[in-house]
Amino acid sequence: MKKLYFTVGAILLGMNLLFAQDSKTQDEDKYNIHIKKSTTPIKLDGLLDEDSWKTAEVAKNFFLNRPYDSSFAQLQTEVKVLFDDNFIYVGAVCYEPRSLYTVASLKRDFEGGTSDVFTVNFDTFKDKLNGFQFATNPYGVQREGLIFNGEETSNFWDNKWYSQVKQHDDFWVVEMAIPFKTLRYKVTEGQNTWRVNFGRNVLKKNEISTWRPVPRNFRPANLAFAGNMIWDENPPKPGANVSLIPFVSVATEKDFPRNESDLKALPTTSNFPAGVGMDAKIAVTPSLNLDLTVNPDFSQVEVDKQVTNLSRFELFFPERRQFFLENNDLFGTFGFPDTRPFFSRRIGITRNPNTGNTQRVPILAGARLSGKLNDDWRIGVMNMQTRKVNFGEDKYLPAANYSVAVVQRKLLNRSTLGGIFVNKENDFSNLTAEQTAGYRKFNRVGGLEFNYYSKDSRFQSESYYHQSFSPENKKDAGSAAHFMGYSHPNVELNLGVQRIGENYRADVGFVPRTGIWQIYRPANIILNPKSKKVAKYINAYGIGTEGSDVFDLKGKRLDGETNVFLFANNSAGSEVYLAKGWSFTHLFASFDPTNASDNPNPDNFKNVVELPVGDYRSNFISFGYTSSNRNDLNGSFSYTKGDYFTNKVKGIEGKSLFLEGSIGYRYQPYGVFGLDFNYTQIDMSKPYNSVKYWLVGPRAELSFSKSVFFSTFFQYNTQTNNTNINSRLQWRFRPVSDIFLVYTDNYFAESIPNYYIKAWTPKNRALILKMTYWLNV
Repeated sequence: MKKLYFTVGAILLGMNLLFAQDSKTQDEDKYNIHIKKSTTPIKLDGLLDEDSWKTAEVAKNFFLNRPYDSSFAQLQTEVKVLFDDNFIYVGAVCYEPRSLYTVASLKRDFEGGTSDVFTVNFDTFKDKLNGFQFATNPYGVQREGLIFNGEETSNFWDNKWYSQVKQHDDFWVVEMAIPFKTLRYKVTEGQNTWRVNFGRNVLKKNEISTWRPVPRNFRPANLAFAGNMIWDENPPKPGANVSLIPFVSVATEKDFPRNESDLKALPTTSNFPAGVGMDAKIAVTPSLNLDLTVNPDFSQVEVDKQVTNLSRFELFFPERRQFFLENNDLFGTFGFPDTRPFFSRRIGITRNPNTGNTQRVPILAGARLSGKLNDDWRIGVMNMQTRKVNFGEDKYLPAANYSVAVVQRKLLNRSTLGGIFVNKENDFSNLTAEQTAGYRKFNRVGGLEFNYYSKDSRFQSESYYHQSFSPENKKDAGSAAHFMGYSHPNVELNLGVQRIGENYRADVGFVPRTGIWQIYRPANIILNPKSKKVAKYINAYGIGTEGSDVFDLKGKRLDGETNVFLFANNSAGSEVYLAKGWSFTHLFASFDPTNASDNPNPDNFKNVVELPVGDYRSNFISFGYTSSNRNDLNGSFSYTKGDYFTNKVKGIEGKSLFLEGSIGYRYQPYGVFGLDFNYTQIDMSKPYNSVKYWLVGPRAELSFSKSVFFSTFFQYNTQTNNTNINSRLQWRFRPVSDIFLVYTDNYFAESIPNYYIKAWTPKNRALILKMTYWLNV
């Protein structure tokens, strides 16, 4: 098996070196726009009537990215840029009749693909990997984000900038003023240039277009396809930038605990916590930022979206806390999605061993230094300290210190060589050996990683090796992998191989399985109809496959899955697919494939017989449909039916049915009403367990103005017998300063007659009031 692993690795590495010959992209120097210094004061009113705007160069002739990349956009855009000592100004005329406006809501940081939008992408260091994005829609709602990995965008970056929009019958005009303090850049001797691109999305016309063309197999924010913004006069040297963001919060919390074994009600507890803390943002250099947090509070963060859990392994839930989301591409993308050496949710969140519920861990303070040292070097250092937690019943979570350090070196045209080191130190002082049982004194992970992106973005690869260190100091504590991808308008090929050592441990990471090696092998063939009659209804169609195989370190197959699917989409953005799938699972320990123990009702799993060790196979057929976002009423639906954990030799047969979907209605421009649903039916032959699970989640997001927002999220989950309500009212009373009122409640979703529990019996609830204030020093 080792020989096979190294043979596959050598083949992939050879292919990587073969493809690592950067090809020059077409028209690389054709798209240039000069940015002039304004000779007159600019009034931000959406009129563009100052004399300086009349002499500014124009970026026009926007080219389509979707649905086709072979023609100019019908709804064109004209963009101009200026600057003065404090701001970069962007003015754009976006041609679009009022009747076509599509806006999800008036809430800031709206989700991509839900509204018409004009975007500006700046690559200030010209590394074609990292950049800033500023966007607004026809109603003047703002969104800002950071671009990473060449084309991915994170909208969790908050900062100050200004804009005004003026609507007309056949076009709308946007005028932006972006403070130089908001950006990170360097001024060099001689003429300065930045890379820039401008984009549009018009939902009802299904037109995504950019100034410099971006092929349709890439996202429009791809920095490999940016033009040049040439400074006629150098921009001002960045000055000091210090922001303080204090907060204050008060809350009332009430818990209704029950004995885990017999569900007998225990005395209720009430708590009235109050908190005061502060965040700070300090520009250490023009391109290096220091973020500090003292006694952080994340009470305004929306609860996790629940899922039906049928897995034997830990499920991944994304990070939602603002402090950890900023620059997360620098810290959180090392490794593969299922083998992350650093996962920020390990900090400040834990599972209570007495109740089984997830709870917050108090964070005393933290610091993060991140940014660029120069054009080639990027660094990040973060340190967080948490308090000790008393769970009761003589159970504790030790205080801990978390550190992570990363460094990236740009290579070739837009590739990187990176290193990471993660350290967790538990503080065992004032704790007995019994109280610290199950905890390691420390855990450390270090590794190197090479990410390759070709100049035209068609080829990409990732290679890494990580090594963990713990007090046990056991052998085979490393993880290594290599991935390669090829993206073409008509072909997408991906292949990856990964090995995770038996004793690889990442206590601050996400590694559900160890002692395995795994192969990933997705591929797609995408075709476009040549007939114009067919093209009216079908934009693209094709065939694809998704699959992976998991083996133990001796070569025994543990898991495998293969899906083959046909798909078709139209120019409006709707898509339909039909799939056939096969899966194999080797159970190395007995397992209940319904995970009935997730329900607090002891009767649900008291007599459950788990499947014995052995090999199981499943096959299924699936079809689904996703409608276009251009419609006010839109949604998606999927149906999957087939065998489930079947072993005919042992006489074990299972059947499964999965229905999943969502429906949403856009009440423009005030908000969106939606409903997510998931139905799971598993029928196993006797004496094994059969279940029917419902997971239903209505949601409403309303914006009463550009500064007052309300959202409420309801989740009804029969697998965990839990109903959750999470409601949040937000008032942005000044730029990046907010007041939040948050209500959270958990109830039993269904009655448990044998234990005298009725539906809607409360579990816990909380009401939180929090205010944050952004202060520039």
